[in-house]
Amino acid sequence: MPIQREQDVVPFRNRVKEYAVKIGMSLVNQTKLITAASELVRNMLKYAEGGNTLIEVVSRGRENGIRLSFIDRGPGIKDVQLAMKDGFSTGKSLGLGLPGAKRLVSEFDIKSAVGKGTTVTIIKWKNG
Repeated sequence: MPIQREQDVVPFRNRVKEYAVKIGMSLVNQTKLITAASELVRNMLKYAEGGNTLIEVVSRGRENGIRLSFIDRGPGIKDVQLAMKDGFSTGKSLGLGLPGAKRLVSEFDIKSAVGKGTTVTIIKWKNG
């Protein structure tokens, strides 16, 4: 699902919610997933002028979850370790974005190459 402008955020959030409801995710976990997704999609718009998202239902044994991927071709992140620290921000924000999103989900992976872009993949398990 392409994200090119602010107007793309609400339909994306709604689609994430549809997937979460479909697998029977609790309202609390839906809220955590959607909050993390919103933060990551806004980062993609702010720092990379948009990108693409992928929403998938995943399974691990008997457990289901939602995997979201955020793929951009932006400037990349010079120091991922620093960007993952609470309070770090290159913008004029509180710097809660990446580490805050990580705390809200079950699994969090970030790969970034300067000048090539960033891919963030998160998973929220139905019961986790």
